Amino acid sequence: MRLFYSLAFLALYITPCYAAQLALIIDDIGYRHTDEAVLTLPSTVTLSVLPHTPLSKQLAKAGHAKGHEIMLHLPMEALNGKALGPGGLTSTMNEAQIRTKVLDAIASVPFAKGMNNHMGSLLTQLDEPMHWVMESLKQKQLYFVDSMTTQFSRARDKAELLSVPTLKRQLFLDNNLSKSALEKQFNLMVEQAHIQGNLVAIAHPHPETIRFLRDNLARLKAEGIELVPTSKLLPIDLVHREPTNPTVRLK
Repeated sequence: MRLFYSLAFLALYITPCYAAQLALIIDDIGYRHTDEAVLTLPSTVTLSVLPHTPLSKQLAKAGHAKGHEIMLHLPMEALNGKALGPGGLTSTMNEAQIRTKVLDAIASVPFAKGMNNHMGSLLTQLDEPMHWVMESLKQKQLYFVDSMTTQFSRARDKAELLSVPTLKRQLFLDNNLSKSALEKQFNLMVEQAHIQGNLVAIAHPHPETIRFLRDNLARLKAEGIELVPTSKLLPIDLVHREPTNPTVRLK
C-alpha cells in the first residue's frame, strides 16, 4: 500500500503543469489528396472538413479513427464574391434553404462535433441567416467557432443567444507560407496563449504548414502550453458526447 501511494505521488509530481491551452484547427480539408498529410499531426489537432468534397467522408472517418476531433468547415458567402463550392450558404437563400443546407453539410462530414465558417465575411454579418444556422447547430448539438473573417461578424452573438457553445479564432498561423513567417506566427501564438490562458488558432493543410507543424509542435510542451481538442476550451464541455456517424482570406 505504501508503494502504491508513493507511485501515485510520483505520478502527480511528474505530470506536466501547463500554463496555457491551445486549440489548433486545420480547416479547408477535403479537396486534395495532399490533405491526407493532416493525419500525420498529433491527434490533439482538430480537423475541420469541407462538406460534399471528394475526400470529406474519407478524411473525417480516418481522422476520427486516429483520435482527432472533427469539425464541419461550412462555406458562407464572402464580400469578395469568391465561389463557395458545394454546400455553401448565401444571402439570397431563405430560411428553409439554409436549414436544409446546414443539415446536409453536417451529414456529409461524419463524427463532426462542431462547425466553423469557411469564408463568410458577408453572411456572418447578417442576423437572420446566422440565427437559422445556429438553430440548426443546436438541433444537432454542435458547437461553433467563428473564424472571424470579418470584425463585424454577428455569428457568435447569435450562438450565445441560443446557448450554442461558441469560441472565436484568435490567430491565423499561415497567411504567409515562408518559413520565417510561420516561425513568427508560431512565436506570436505561444505569446498570446500565455497572455490569454487559452487560444484558438487556425491553419490550413498546405504542405509547408504541415511540415512546419510536424517539426515544431513539440515545442509547445516546453513552453508550458497544452495542445487540446477545440471542444476542451468551450464554456460547456461537450467532450464526453460521441457524435453520431451520419446514414483568403478575405474568407
